[in-house]
Amino acid sequence: MRQLNPLERQGEALRYPPGDLAVWIFILAELSVFAIFFAAYAFTRMQHVALFDQYQATLDRTSALYNTLALITASYFVVRAVAAIRENRAAQSRNWLWAGVGMGLLFLVIKGAEYAHHFAEGVRLSTNTFYMFYLSLTFFHFMHVILGIIVLAVLAVRTGQGHYDAASHTDIESGASYWHMVDLVWLILFPLVYVMH
Repeated sequence: MRQLNPLERQGEALRYPPGDLAVWIFILAELSVFAIFFAAYAFTRMQHVALFDQYQATLDRTSALYNTLALITASYFVVRAVAAIRENRAAQSRNWLWAGVGMGLLFLVIKGAEYAHHFAEGVRLSTNTFYMFYLSLTFFHFMHVILGIIVLAVLAVRTGQGHYDAASHTDIESGASYWHMVDLVWLILFPLVYVMH
C-alpha cells in the first residue's frame, strides 16, 4: 500500500464529522425518533408512577448492566478499528471490527434471553402501559443493534479484502459513527427504563 505523507495523514485525521455526511443525516434522524420515544415514555411515566415502578422492578437489571458493558466494549473495539485503519494496519482493523461484532452478538443473546423470560411469563405489548413502552423501546433498539452488527461485519469482510487503507476509509468511519449512535441510545435507555424511579 502507498505510504501517506504527513500532510495527507493530517487531512484525513482532521475531517469532521468523520464518515459520510449522509450517514450523519440518518443518525440525526434516528436520534430524533428515539428522543420522541423517550419523551413519550417520560411523560407517560409521570402520569402512572406507581404502575411504572411496580413493573420496572420485574426487569433484569443485571442482564441490562451486562449488555451495557457489552456495547461499551464494542464501541471501544470499533474505536480501535478506526485508529488501526488510519495507520494503515488493515489486518488489525479487521480484527477489531470482528471483536465489535462479537460484543454486539453477545448483547443480542443476553437481550434475547431476557425477552424469552418475559414472554414465558405472559408479558405482551398489551399487558400494560409500562410493558408496551419497555418492549417497544428495547426492541426498536434491538433492531438497530442487528443493523449495526451487519454493518460492522460487512466492513470487517471488506477490510480483510483490502478495500480500505489510511487514505480511504470513510466507510469504516461511517459505520463506526452509526455504532456509537446505537451505543449512545442504550446509555440513555438503560437508566431511563431500568433504573430511574
